[in-house]
Amino acid sequence: MVSEKKIEKKYVETPLMKQYYSIKAVHPDAILLFRVGDFYETFGDDAIKASGILGITLTRRANGAATYVELAGFPYHAIDTYLPKLVRAGERVAICEQLEDPKLVKGLVKRGVIELVTPGIVLGDNILANKENNYIASVYFGRRATGVAFLDISTGEFYVAEGTDSYADKLISNLQPKEVIYQRGYEDRFADAFGSRLYTYRLDEWVFSEEVNRGKLCRQFGTKSLKGFGVDHFTSGISAAGAILYYLEFTEHRETGHITSLSRIDEDDYVWVDKFTIRNLELFSSNGAREKCSFADVIDRTLTPMGGRLLKRWIAMPIKDPAKINERLDVVERFTKEADLADAVREQVAMVGDLERIASRIAAQRVTPRELVQLKNSLAAIETLKAALESTDDDRLHALAAGIDPLAGVRERIAREIYPDPQNNQIQKGGVIADGVDPELDDLRRIALHGKDYLSRIQQRESEATGIPSLKISYNNVFGYYIEVRNAHRDKVPATWIRKQTLANAERYITEELKEYEEKILGAEEKMLVLEQRIYADIMAFICSSLQPMLHDAAVVARIDCLQSFARLACERRYVRPVLDDGKRIDIRSGRHPVIETLMPVGEEYVPNDVMLDDRQQQIMMITGPNMSGKSALLRQTALIILMAQMGSFVPAASAHIGVVDKIFTRVGASDNISQGESTFMVEMLESASILNNISDRSIVLLDEIGRGTSTYDGISIAWAMVEYLHNHPTAHAKTLFATHYHELNEMEQMCPRVKNYHVAVKEMGNQIVFLRKLERGGTEHSFGIHVARMAGMPQSVVARADEILRNLEQVYGSNEIVPSRSLKDRGKKPSAQAVKEAAESGVPQNMQLSMFRLDDPVLVQIRDQIKGLDINALTPIEALNKLNEIKKIAGI
Repeated sequence: MVSEKKIEKKYVETPLMKQYYSIKAVHPDAILLFRVGDFYETFGDDAIKASGILGITLTRRANGAATYVELAGFPYHAIDTYLPKLVRAGERVAICEQLEDPKLVKGLVKRGVIELVTPGIVLGDNILANKENNYIASVYFGRRATGVAFLDISTGEFYVAEGTDSYADKLISNLQPKEVIYQRGYEDRFADAFGSRLYTYRLDEWVFSEEVNRGKLCRQFGTKSLKGFGVDHFTSGISAAGAILYYLEFTEHRETGHITSLSRIDEDDYVWVDKFTIRNLELFSSNGAREKCSFADVIDRTLTPMGGRLLKRWIAMPIKDPAKINERLDVVERFTKEADLADAVREQVAMVGDLERIASRIAAQRVTPRELVQLKNSLAAIETLKAALESTDDDRLHALAAGIDPLAGVRERIAREIYPDPQNNQIQKGGVIADGVDPELDDLRRIALHGKDYLSRIQQRESEATGIPSLKISYNNVFGYYIEVRNAHRDKVPATWIRKQTLANAERYITEELKEYEEKILGAEEKMLVLEQRIYADIMAFICSSLQPMLHDAAVVARIDCLQSFARLACERRYVRPVLDDGKRIDIRSGRHPVIETLMPVGEEYVPNDVMLDDRQQQIMMITGPNMSGKSALLRQTALIILMAQMGSFVPAASAHIGVVDKIFTRVGASDNISQGESTFMVEMLESASILNNISDRSIVLLDEIGRGTSTYDGISIAWAMVEYLHNHPTAHAKTLFATHYHELNEMEQMCPRVKNYHVAVKEMGNQIVFLRKLERGGTEHSFGIHVARMAGMPQSVVARADEILRNLEQVYGSNEIVPSRSLKDRGKKPSAQAVKEAAESGVPQNMQLSMFRLDDPVLVQIRDQIKGLDINALTPIEALNKLNEIKKIAGI
């Protein structure tokens, strides 16, 4: 692999620094944690960077003649504290260990990198989020298709797909990988397709060789071909997936026995939910200041980390097959109707640990003793869960139970050979293997356990034999065990004792008996540790043969967890079972927003609304109403209800009939992308273009305030044209909710038979308005903008003046809109000179009178520039006629 950058050697190097630079050269783009004794040290630029991220002291180290190098380090036992900080800061971290015991080596200790931790390749629980996958993605730009693969090394989940760049972008948005690798030389295409916000790493082209990677994948899964996984024809996908396996080897993650299969993501199986929709619906993160208010946060009632991760995948990738959806709904309904069964299931599911990540840590030889005990307890809970499901008369539940293997052999061996509550959580410290497992270990423990009693007997015996009452036996690392005698009794010491040290007030001695005992007890402790580690390794090797069924158990438990979560949510929030079929009608009665109603103050009720869309009579609902009236919430709740239904969840409504949707498109809310030079309007147009270019006959489109980012005339024109496009599309009558302030669009109902006007009702009470938040038939011509300004706390003088100006404008233009006419076809007419004069006399500000010349219309700007500098009194009649002719040409009259 070609290095990203080269290490510059600036100094006369000591042997240690020569070793450091030789290892650093292999991983130039990673922070190298270099083990030196009891510390991890960083040097040079790494030290400067690490000290800033970790807040540790930056110092200097001598490095040869009259030179120095920056240095920052921390104790080796604090790595669990500092490593997560570096990775979360987006750094790659190479962990370099001492590969030899310094006590047994003369000179420089051999060192090497044992692991390269990157944002996408992480196994430590201190870095990983419990209910969140940590995917690394691989993208391969092939000749015929773009391949994309996703691997979570902490769970073993491995997915592959291929298609267009936009499809790969959608999957990346859905699964949200922490790191993406792709082939070097495609930087521009990658940026065009996926933007610049992803953490990326480039690999050489040869890493993506399809032939090599096909063989690599077959060896990983122990198969002769990939046909059994349904991906044999995914040439670009295979290139991408194999590159991930190479990357694991490169980062020193070679123990991958838990990666046992490769799943295909088929575009035809899942609803298209693009990155704009994920953001606009706040599926995984809230756009507001409040935390834990996303859709995923609000609906999550899962009890296991595995269930929480699966729920997020179901949100990102709802399914389209009504039969599969109804399978989920059947189980949810059973849990909602049988509270005792649901409680029994929840009790056992809650006792199951994170089997996926335990399996990955077993494969990597990193599982801790307490995790093995958790595995044992989880398998016991799974066995009880299986029995509870089998005790019902429900075929769906029986099918789930049939997929559970309690792995009795694994559970029994752990129970037999591991202490129920291990003394230490690190096998290197011992105190883990149970009594009775190994006779030699038991004998050595007896020696170590009764050592203090033996020493006490020796001390008492020698004290009585010598007549030295203050005699005591102690231990230190220099002499081992010794007898200490105060100077007052020095003359009573037997000649057979060997003096080892003289202190101010005492003498220290050793005896042949003590030395023999020391060798025996110290040897016992070392042998005990060796024996425990060997037995522990045997246990892990035994469990490794059961990783595949263990991961299958994890998948079944995660599924049950998600379904019980849906049932619990349905009971808490009064959700109903939706009806799903292959039809093209969406009929939601008394629908509610699942997030907003959850966050409402106690005592307030969410106002429900009906939405009915089909492809024959009411394809497009044109919704008008003032700001804050609930238009955006109505759009979002419709999308979320459909998404929940196709996840297999009950929905917040009185009833819901959903003809399955294949794509959910939203353009809701304003957002800038200033860092990439894109204004609110540009982002709006980019998202809108993506929608119009990808709609199908089963799509649902939700558009909010299209065109508001530009001038009134441009905005109305764009919005009108978009509605016409959606209505008149020859093959795709996408069902659409279109919220707008442009009341002129209400005229489209007369021109387009499948466009119907609706408005969100408000009630006027004097100078106040009350938002009823109820959707009613028919359009409206009122915006109530000044009322909203008053409610927002605008100074009263400003509100009063705005109200006065509005009344004057209505007198001049005959409308409560600045647009001169209510009719779109008359929108180009300008107020007459008499109207302008009347406006001036009625108190309209001069800058408001000239607003027609302030529009973003290049024609009007040219006319203004022609008139602006004219001295009318100095013009001859011929000059005036010529100037008028020029203006006519500019205006196209």
